[in-house]
Amino acid sequence: MPAPTGVGFSNQKKIQYTIRGVSEQTDRLLREKAALYGGSLNETALKYLDEGVGLKEERVFHDLDVYAGTWVADPACDEVLENMRKAG
Repeated sequence: MPAPTGVGFSNQKKIQYTIRGVSEQTDRLLREKAALYGGSLNETALKYLDEGVGLKEERVFHDLDVYAGTWVADPACDEVLENMRKAG
């Protein structure tokens, strides 16, 4: 995982935080993300802090790219969907 980047990060002094009161669920999820992406817990926490305060650009997901362009028109499905829209 790359070092934090974004507004003001290039030559800015790094500040050290101690965060107390982290829930077990948050701890578990951060550790899972760190393991999944091969980063340290600190790197992962910094990444999500940066995203949370808006320093990171919008993330682009590619997990559904394999389905792009594979839609097949199905009039029966279209009819069911239209009936659902009218009923709802």
